[in-house]
Amino acid sequence: MILSTLCYIEKDNQYLMLHRTKKKDDINKDKWIGIGGKFEKNESPEECVTREVKEETGLNLESYQLRCIVTYVSTNWETEYMYVFTSNEFTGDIIECNEGELQWINKNEVTKLNTWEGDKVFIEKMQKDSNFFTVKFEYDGDSLLRYDLKEY
Repeated sequence: MILSTLCYIEKDNQYLMLHRTKKKDDINKDKWIGIGGKFEKNESPEECVTREVKEETGLNLESYQLRCIVTYVSTNWETEYMYVFTSNEFTGDIIECNEGELQWINKNEVTKLNTWEGDKVFIEKMQKDSNFFTVKFEYDGDSLLRYDLKEY
């Protein structure tokens, strides 16, 4: 089981996205994703997301909101539980990321990028309303088979 966080940092109707191009044997190779990563020992979701954002972007989150919890099940990889946040309050200057290229992308263009199919589902949901939700994605390799979304 993998625990991770993801953050969609917002500015001027754009998200800061990471194009994963630099790591070998990367499950996200050549995909565009939000900012985040795996929990370290004894971390809370909030500690993980603020640390990962600082490490990958150089930015300090001033505030953030937990938007959804995603469960990824795949025939090829270990099950992952991901806490997805958004933030539009941050300080600092963007640094070079050792995992890929950081780029501000218009929100309405993000789902046109090479992302995981499931990511398109929760990104569109987050853009439409502010209700908390959970979603479980079932993949066969890279192919999304089905998903189940629940609102709260």
